[in-house]
Formats: sequence, structure tokens, C-alpha cells
Amino acid sequence: MDLSCFKAYDLRGRVPDQLNPILAEKIGRAYVAVTGAKKVIVGYDIRLSSPEITEALSSGLMAAGADVFDIGLCGTEQVYFATSHYQMDGGIMVTASHNPKDHNGMKMVGPESRPISSDNGLNDIRDRVLEPFANAPQQGKYETLEVMSAYIDHLLGYVDASSLKPMSIVCNAGNGGAGLVIDQLEQHLPFDFIKVHHEADGHFPNGVPNPILPENRSATADAVINNGAAMGIAWDGDYDRCFFFDENGRFIEGYYIVGLLADQFLRKIGGGKVIHDPRLTWNTLDLVQAAGGEAVESKTGHAFIKQRMRDEDAVYGGEMSAHHYFRDFAYCDSGMIPWLLVAERLCQSGQTLSSLIDARIEAYPASGEINRTISDPPKVIAAIEAKYSVGAKAISHVDGLSVEFDTWRFNLRMSNTEPVVRLNVEARGDKALMEAKTEELLAEMERLNG
Repeated sequence: MDLSCFKAYDLRGRVPDQLNPILAEKIGRAYVAVTGAKKVIVGYDIRLSSPEITEALSSGLMAAGADVFDIGLCGTEQVYFATSHYQMDGGIMVTASHNPKDHNGMKMVGPESRPISSDNGLNDIRDRVLEPFANAPQQGKYETLEVMSAYIDHLLGYVDASSLKPMSIVCNAGNGGAGLVIDQLEQHLPFDFIKVHHEADGHFPNGVPNPILPENRSATADAVINNGAAMGIAWDGDYDRCFFFDENGRFIEGYYIVGLLADQFLRKIGGGKVIHDPRLTWNTLDLVQAAGGEAVESKTGHAFIKQRMRDEDAVYGGEMSAHHYFRDFAYCDSGMIPWLLVAERLCQSGQTLSSLIDARIEAYPASGEINRTISDPPKVIAAIEAKYSVGAKAISHVDGLSVEFDTWRFNLRMSNTEPVVRLNVEARGDKALMEAKTEELLAEMERLNG
């Protein structure tokens, strides 16, 4: 049996050769065998193969003796919410996020929506799939569970409704599932939503919903400009990531959103700890300190950030990849809470999104993440470290290599899954220096790569 759909954090593969109903049924059985779960939340995204795979998964869970609570068509964060809110033993979301439309996958969590990844059970589930199964003495039950209303109430709890004012917001669901939530939130908010690619459609008539690809941004940007909107938001297919556009239709790097959200959240609750990744840091550190919070650095990746948030009891965590995590959301990532907080900030401050962001870009210009294919990543990173550690103020290995000088810093890290090295550079108020150092490092990487 082909088990190549099992990845480091989740399952993803092409349907039907890498993931199909036969395998999905076995995965359900293996999940119960490994976790011992008795009550499991199941939900699925808008992909055409999702209902059939979910049905097979549910059959496997019930055959192994677990009760299935089916929350239906939803986003990944609703599985996280339902699992923790209803105190279930676990949850499984059938989704392939922003992968091509002929792919599908699963994201799994345990009690309290703690992530199940390769270092805490996912590999065991993969290995168990290959072993024979006997049916449980008592089959699990199946019931549907309506979670949308409790989830909407929870989302609205993050903002002060009395401070919200009418404004136009472009929302681009990319024909994923986010539109269903916007339609529910709309009834409680004074905003005028301009809806782009709004209908949930697993054929993805406008391309795969992945707003991080530059070619997928123009639909949102153009709608913002044409409608004079205050901001634009776009989501990936299972809407656990959201991306922002200012009132000029400019795409905003996720790094600056982390700082903005940390600042807004700390102002609201009066301090606390904020988790951030090591790729770009200075802007976040500056804003967190100014808002009376404490910044804590964590290795990149949702499993690491969620665990560190629990360890530190952090109120918020953010990655520049557009994942935003909240303590009151079971330490999980949400693609809905961030834009609500940004909208609230615009209403309260009377400022435009560009004016809030411009000052930060000016203070800490950054390269954005630049990927290069390198034949021997460890060798190249070691050589860069040897060269740039001379005269450096600080060197860190929390995630890859971070080297800091008085006026600029950089992070260089390997991909977990491909021979790619990712570079991020930032400077203190000196865009020309940031650009020069970025070019210098890229040239050095190319030279070392031969």
C-alpha cells in the first residue's frame, strides 16, 4: 500500500493513487488503535473527493469503536474549535489546503486540539495502517453536530462590537470554504463585504486558493482599488491562513501583520507573552515591548509554535507565513480572528491600513522569504556561518542560522522537505543596506553552490 501521503505534520496526496476511500477507512481504524480516542470530530473541505473520503474515514473510526461527530463542510479551524470546545478525544479534518484540486489529505489533532504530527503519533498511525484489523466489540455511533453558531459566537468575542464602524472590506475565499463563515459573520457586523470568488466550488474555477502566489493576488487587489475598500482579505482553501491587502491594493508581507496583531492583542488584554518565529524578528520585538508584552522565539512550524505557546501560556503567536495562533482558540491557528482584530484596529484608530504598516516597513525593511535550490544545504549554511560570524553581535541556531549585526540581520534555514534554502534579511531603517546585503548573501550562496 502506498503511504506516501503521510508527511511530517499531516497527510497530503493525489486522489486516488496516494489517498482513496480504502486507505481512508484504514486510517480511521489506525487513528483509534493508536490514540484510544472514543469521541472524534470529523469535518471536510470543499474538494470534490472530500465527502467520499470523509465517509470512509468515519466508517473506519466507528468500526474501531469510536463515536463520530460529523460537523460537515467547514474549515480546519472549526475542527480545532469543535474538538476543544466540546471536549472531544480528537478531531480529523479532511483537506489538502492549497494543494492542486486532484489532491486531498487530513490534519489530525488529539485532546484539546493538540496537533498529531510525525514526532507524536502520526508515524505510528501510518505504521498501524499496514497491520490487520478486527472490528471493535461495539461499533461507534454516528451523529452530526452543528458547530457554526458556537464558533461564530466565539469569533465575535475577540472584538469590541461597540467600537466597530461601517467600512468596505474585500473578501476573497478563492472558492474555498471561507465564504460560508463570512456569510454568517456578516449578520453581526457593520461592514460591507465585497465578495470575490465567494462560492465554495471544489472545481476551483479561479485556480487553487493559495494567495501567497503572486499570480493569485490581483483579483483581491483589483477589487480593493475598484471599490475603494478599506482593506482586502484572501484565504487559502481551508482558511487557516489569511492574507491582507491595504486600501491601495498592496499585498502586505505576513511579517508586518504579526507585529500589528501582537500590538493590537496586547493593547486589548494588557500584556502577556507573544511567540514568534526566528526568520524576521526586529519589528515584532519592538512592537511587543512597546505594548508591554514579552516576545518569545520558537522554531518555525505549527507543532513547535503551539507547544511553545502552551509551555509559556502565550496569548498570541504569529508566523510570517500567515499562520496566527490564539490562546483562547485552544492555542490553534485561525484565519478569521486576525482580520477581525485588524478591522477593529482600523475602526478604533481611524488610521488606514497602509499608514499602520508603512511606518513599520520603514523602520524595519525586510527582503521577504527568498528560496534557492542548493545541492548541499548544510555545507552552504556552514560556510555562510563561518564567513559572517566574524564581527557578528549574536548568532543563534533556534531555527537554521540567524546572524545579527547592529544595523542588519539575516536568517538562513533549510526546507524540511526539499533541497531548498530560505533566506530572510532585515535592516534597521535602511532599505538600501537590506537590499545590498540580500544581494551579497544570494551571490555568496550561488558561489558556494558552484
